[in-house]
Amino acid sequence: MSFRVLVYTRATGYRHDSVPDAVAAVRALGAAHGFDVEEGADPALFEASLDGYAAVVFLSTSGEVLTPEGRARLAAYVEGGGGFAGVHAAACTEEDWPYYGELLGARFARHPQYQPGRALIEDRCHPATAHLPAVWEFTDEWYDFRSSPRGSVRVLASADESSYEGGGMGKDHPLVWCREQGAGRVFYTALGHATEAYADPVFRAHLLGGIRWAARAE
Repeated sequence: MSFRVLVYTRATGYRHDSVPDAVAAVRALGAAHGFDVEEGADPALFEASLDGYAAVVFLSTSGEVLTPEGRARLAAYVEGGGGFAGVHAAACTEEDWPYYGELLGARFARHPQYQPGRALIEDRCHPATAHLPAVWEFTDEWYDFRSSPRGSVRVLASADESSYEGGGMGKDHPLVWCREQGAGRVFYTALGHATEAYADPVFRAHLLGGIRWAARAE
């Protein structure tokens, strides 16, 4: 099934050095799996119709990244059945827009230092996690969120705070999840801070599964 994905990388807050490698990874996944990727950081992308895209990916966006018209178009797109995938710092985005917090499911609070840890896979019936072991050893920033989204999202993986230093959410620490918003699908993974993640075939398969699910290609 061929489809188009818009990868949006605008950052008005912290800008991740890994973004160029992340975009290259998504392009490689598209070339290998039959979807086209358009990438950009211009808010004007959201002031035109999004209907030609099966999914929009906010790839480590940060800060306020949309105009009022762009916000309205993105909301209408998702409510009408479009897909949305957020990666890593997408949770640090559009703080002044309450709808975005609802769309994503949770907002970033803080993170400890970049370090190895363990993600516990709670749901292996999703294409983003079906290939993963029950305990996934990974190195990342292990984002804390202001509150747990559990109950309003389908949690796919959570952080094992006993496996690293500085976790602040306790035993209920969702890390990867999906949900529905209107007629649309939303996927989010807190992982993907460093360039190394995007060279990791296991993480790439995780990202691919999330994008394809949001795009209804899975």
